Order: sequence, then structure tokens, then C-alpha cells
Amino acid sequence: MIKRLVLVLLALLLLLAAALAVNTLRQPSRQVDVAAAPPLAIDTQAVADKLAGAIRFRTVSSLEDANQNAEQFRQLHAYLEQRFPLVHQKLKRETVNGLSLLYTWQGSDPSAKPIALMAHQDVVPIAPGTEAKWQAQPFAGEQKDGFVWGRGAWDDKANLVSELEAVEMLLASGFQPRETVYLAFGADEEVSGLRGAAQIVKLLQERQVRLDFVIDEGLLITEGVMPGLKQPAALVGIAEKGFLSVVMKVSGTPGHSSMPPLAGESAIGMMSAALRRLDDDQLPGTIRGVAREMFETIAPELGGFQRVALSNLWLFGPLVQRQLEKGASTNAMLRTTTALTIVNAGNKDNVIPGEAQATVNFRLLPGDTRDAVMAHVRRDTGERFDLSALPGSAEASPVSPTQSASYQLINRTVRSLFPGTIVAPGLMIGATDSRYFAAISDHVYRFSPVRARPEDLPRFHGTNERISAANLGELVRFYHQLLRNLNAPAP
Repeated sequence: MIKRLVLVLLALLLLLAAALAVNTLRQPSRQVDVAAAPPLAIDTQAVADKLAGAIRFRTVSSLEDANQNAEQFRQLHAYLEQRFPLVHQKLKRETVNGLSLLYTWQGSDPSAKPIALMAHQDVVPIAPGTEAKWQAQPFAGEQKDGFVWGRGAWDDKANLVSELEAVEMLLASGFQPRETVYLAFGADEEVSGLRGAAQIVKLLQERQVRLDFVIDEGLLITEGVMPGLKQPAALVGIAEKGFLSVVMKVSGTPGHSSMPPLAGESAIGMMSAALRRLDDDQLPGTIRGVAREMFETIAPELGGFQRVALSNLWLFGPLVQRQLEKGASTNAMLRTTTALTIVNAGNKDNVIPGEAQATVNFRLLPGDTRDAVMAHVRRDTGERFDLSALPGSAEASPVSPTQSASYQLINRTVRSLFPGTIVAPGLMIGATDSRYFAAISDHVYRFSPVRARPEDLPRFHGTNERISAANLGELVRFYHQLLRNLNAPAP
């Protein structure tokens, strides 16, 4: 009997192994084969000089003061007009809501749906106390060691300058797009986009404009970031997470610290316990939606057990998920995240405050809603807490399809310019101006062809922000080729 049972178990294991092997081998590469793009002469030093000049304008945006640094933005506008003369002669430029820019490049075919390329002019401030840690002054626009250094070099003036340079070159060659092309450059992306991108969308809606597709800043060409993947990976953001900040207030028994209230009656104690519950009770994670499509696209390019596991998530899903949850960036792809960001209570060491307040930020996975998250907070805090949402919250964006002609256009363009690079869909875990454009387009993509290694990621919104001149040339070539591909017949 035991021998027969062992034989049965062995047979089942062999069948399982065979099923895994067959299922793994049945997953062919999803990478498209395209010819290399034709060579293009780009004066990368000239482009680097233009970016360096743009960095010197301190276009730091403010949520509270719309006019903060307004003169810096206006000087940047004048600078762009000087450095990109054909763009400003041939395209229509409009200033939207004071500081944001909208360029219109009229297409040759009035029946063709227009597209939009996006970037933003504003930058985040330098964190106080970190100035001395910069290898180059953050607003000097310095060039050294093959890089352009400074705030905005990566986020997002590189894209802005590269898009303008690509259009300038195409205009010089006599090119005209079949579709009308909009260039949308908001001035407050870093603090909400409500005064910039949202107003540009409102203007286009009034003109009854419906866009074929949109490309904004977003995911990158990563090198050595994904474990087990030797090739560079170009992740195209097909959705972005939603945003909700919940303010929590609770009242307790105030008084002198020599006679503290009983356990459970102090505002700080109740707030601390509620925050601990929220931090421990993370919203559930799962490999679904965009994350699942990304891993299934990458799986055939891996080797060994990683390929087997990602090709058979029906079996190895829980194991893969546990591994992904150990990293902050990969964990964020799987769930609506909870971040404790602000706590306020008390103002004197011997006085027990009567109120405590905290703010918790949630980034919503597509499929989760603000109402559901607010209900989750209520369950973990109780009826004694007053809850409210800060302005500027947003649901997660719709998911743009990867089978669309516009996604495949981006896919083919990347594959033709970056040989050996794996292209896969991804989820943008931060917020971008492009979320507003979902109102006028079903195809909104978030991708910047910026090369990034693990050691580069802390530079984003951090110290020593930079981009290589060579990569800057690649950005120009990407936008140039993408616009040329618009006129090419569909494959």
C-alpha cells in the first residue's frame, strides 16, 4: 500500500513538473522584432547646453502661492523662444492660466486624431541642509563628466527640451505630421497640476479635442533594477495610482502632566494606537492587473526558476508575492500603500494636549477606490476620530490598453532605438499631469526614455540630479522617431 502511494505521489510530481515545463515553454517572447531606426545626426552638446540653460531658471512651484517664482517661469518662456526659433515661428503657442504652455503643430490631415507630448516646467525645491552635498550647484546648469547637473535635469526639463529639440529638427527638415501634435507643458505638476495640466485639458475640452494618445513623463529604461533580467527594461506606464491623504483628528482629556488621564483617554495615546493599527493593517496585496501583465511580459526573457515561477503564477503566485513584498518599490506595485506622513500634538512638555492630528497618505491601486480606503481608515480608527480628505485626491487612472496601435507605436519605436531592450507595461506609482488627460484620451502612457541604474534612483527629487549628454541625445532621437513613425503606414 505504501509503495503504491509513493508511486502515485511520484507520478503526480512528474505530471506537475511536466505541466510546469510545458506551460513555461508555451509562453513565447512578447518582444516585437523591428528594424533598427535610421541613423540621425544630433548635436548632443548643443542640446546639453540648452538643457543647462533651462536649469538655471529656478522654476520651483508652490501649492499655496500661484505667483511664486512667476518671473522665473516667464524668463524660461523667453529663453525657450530664443533657443527654439522654428518652433516659435511655425507652431501656435498659448499661455494657459498664466504660466503653463500649450503648443499646437497643425497636422496635414484634419480627420486624423491629434496626439499630445507632455512635460512640465516646474521643479521641486532643494531639501534644506543638503546643498553642500551636491557635486554641482543645483541651479547652475553645470556640465561635467559627461552629465548635465541640476534640479530639473531629470525631472522634467530634459523631456521638455528634448521634445522641443525633436520638433525643431523636424521643422528644419520640412517635416509635417499627419496628425496635429500638441506640446503641453504644465507649470505646477509638482504641487497638483490643477492650475496647469487641468486647465489645459479644460481648454481642449472646450474646443472639443479628443486625443488619439498622450505621452508624459513616467517609467524609465532601467538597467540592473529588475532581479534576474540582464537586458535593460523599458517600462511603459499604462496606468498610475490614485492619491488620497486622510486627516485624522481625535480629542482627549487635556490637563497637567502630573495627573495624566487614564489609559485610553489621552489624545496622543489614542492617535498612536490608531496609527499603529493602520501601519500594521496594510491593505491586501495581490499580483493582478498591470503588475501581472508586466511580469507575464518579462517572464519569457528570464532564465531558470524565475522564468518558471513567473510563467506559472497560478502555482507560484503566493511565493512570488512574498518576495515582491520585501522591496518597497515592488511592494508598491501590488497594493494600495499606507504612508504615515504628518503627526501633530502638544506644544509644552508639562501640558497634556486635548487634541492630536495626523495625516496618512494612500496611493491607490487601480481597482481600489477612495471610498473603500476611507472605510478602511474608519474601521481601524473608530467612531471617536474625525476623518477628512485633503483637497487634490484622485482615483487611480484608467488602464490604457497594450494592444492598441498607440502602445505598439511606442513599443516599436523603443525597440528600434534601444537594441536588446525589453519593453513591458508598468504601473506608475507616483502622480503625473497625465492623469487629467484621461478625460480626453483612452490611451495615456507614462514613459521617459531616461536610462537609470539602481544607484541613480535616489537622485530623483534628491541630491545630485543629473542626466548624461548621451542619454539626452537618445531622448531627442526617441521623440524625433516617434513623430516620424506617426506618418509611416501601419505595419
